[in-house]
Amino acid sequence: MVSESDMVHVEVAYARPDQQVILGLDVPVGATVEQAIKESGVLDSFPEIDLTKNKVGIFGKLTKLVTELNTGDRVEIYRALIADPKEVRRQREAEGKIMKKGGAD
Repeated sequence: MVSESDMVHVEVAYARPDQQVILGLDVPVGATVEQAIKESGVLDSFPEIDLTKNKVGIFGKLTKLVTELNTGDRVEIYRALIADPKEVRRQREAEGKIMKKGGAD
């Protein structure tokens, strides 16, 4: 039997433009990022996630799938960017568009 002291509470987060999820779960002490992702069920809900291609992080900082988790960690699965933000800024500048603070047109 596993006691509460042998578990850590983490969250797994993934977002698409049309849907975002944050799934809370308890995993055994020593569990990795990859184990938490698989155990969360997010791969079943979002079949486009490919852990060999998608980058992952903990609270916005890139990390590896083998990183051990601590209580309170939020594992984030990142999607590829559709457009490079630097290239978009260059194009706007070339077109003479002025950006307002915060990136809004």
